[in-house]
Amino acid sequence: MTLRMTSTLAAMVALALAPAAFAQQQDEVSGFYAGGGVGQFNASIDDVDDVDATVDDWDDDDTAYKLFAGYRLNPYLGFELAYINLGEPSGAVVPGFNVDAAIDGFAPYIVGTIPLGRYFEIYGRAGYYFYDATVGVEDAVGGRVEFDEESEDFVYGAGIGANLGEKLNLRFEYEKFDLEGLDDADALWLTAAWRF
Repeated sequence: MTLRMTSTLAAMVALALAPAAFAQQQDEVSGFYAGGGVGQFNASIDDVDDVDATVDDWDDDDTAYKLFAGYRLNPYLGFELAYINLGEPSGAVVPGFNVDAAIDGFAPYIVGTIPLGRYFEIYGRAGYYFYDATVGVEDAVGGRVEFDEESEDFVYGAGIGANLGEKLNLRFEYEKFDLEGLDDADALWLTAAWRF
């Protein structure tokens, strides 16, 4: 067999096996995943005119957590549903006044990913957060005003992920929430997901 025939045969075998290799690669990066994470949620109110003129600035944080599951269509696009509990940040705004917020709900996302080699990836996400929120202001004598809200608002974020082995994915992420009653709301997350 000549060198030319050998090269041609090798090229034909490579072309014949390419679809199978591509399908195997697609199987490795598509499919279901589930996980959870912990983070820090920060909430602030710049002006609470409806409560009292002296309460015009509040900024506090609390530990947050999320549980999520999703499906990756391919290495670049996936869909995710998350339960997100943003904790209960609470703190004094002026002597005698305390503000607190309790927020939790569900968020469906579209997730876009850019692989950076085999082990790392960057990604962005966008979705809507369907949540229950209670923001309250309490004075020193026990008087309290609360704002209860059931709403849905836009949420988006970005982060970097690391693949440890074939199944475990760790992520560090910043996420921004556009929540009613809060002038600023964001979270930093550390999450882990298992890819089935």
